[in-house]
Amino acid sequence: MSGWWRTSIEMSEFLSALHQHAFLQTALLAGLLASLGCGVMGPFVVVKRIAFMAGGIAHSVLGGMGVALYYGADPLLGAVLAAIFAALLIGIIRLRWEAQEDTLIGAVWAIGMAVGILFIAKTPGYATDLMSFLFGNILLVPSREIWFMAGLDLILVLAVTLFYRQLLAVTFDEEFARLRGLPVDVVYLMLLCLVAVTVVLLIQVVGLILVIALLTLPAAIAGHFIHSLAGMMVVATLLGSLFTSLGLAISYGPDLPAGPTMILLAGGLYVLSALLSRHLVRRRALRRATAS
Repeated sequence: MSGWWRTSIEMSEFLSALHQHAFLQTALLAGLLASLGCGVMGPFVVVKRIAFMAGGIAHSVLGGMGVALYYGADPLLGAVLAAIFAALLIGIIRLRWEAQEDTLIGAVWAIGMAVGILFIAKTPGYATDLMSFLFGNILLVPSREIWFMAGLDLILVLAVTLFYRQLLAVTFDEEFARLRGLPVDVVYLMLLCLVAVTVVLLIQVVGLILVIALLTLPAAIAGHFIHSLAGMMVVATLLGSLFTSLGLAISYGPDLPAGPTMILLAGGLYVLSALLSRHLVRRRALRRATAS
């Protein structure tokens, strides 16, 4: 009972602080905006099984941010350019050198990280805030970046809305889409570029290290119970909003890192949903066997 009482006190303290402090309001809004992006693109990553590619894109972003900081530019602009470049490079690798795909993507992953670390080391004054992009600190998201995140969300939603049928066809069956005359390679590269934009959205909240978890776990949970891509998007967006908001609230009182707290919530619910889904499948199979 004392645990519940302590939790309720911490929640009330968080709600009171949320009303008083603008940085908490900005953090909450950043989490919701990131949840929209991961909710829209996460199902594509899960169904298409391109989480490893998304990981390569995510870690390559550090190189772009390091270069941007070294030359005094906005690190998020460097992140977007590096993410899109990495997405196109990894996509071309997959399309042209599929036999060596894992090794080459791993090389891009490592090179991007190495370039970022080298430029960080040579940046005058040492850019400590770049470390928050690596490990995530939602409390440090400046209010000006909210508009940037909202713009990225708008790009994602518009692109998926306009090209939903093409993306759906390439995600589920590339060969059938090719037979129907769709430019499969172009649509596939566009999909990876949209994933790259989502990665930039999420590094604001959970950092590069944890970005794949927040991109895939809400969609994977939704996929246990929802079998349409559009439905997965809606449920994944709601789950992402729940994880970011609740993780922020839980981490505030004990002064825990918000990003890992969000991921632990998502991971815990994923395990529970996997067990429940497996139980339901066995139960349906038993019913069919009994009925026959």
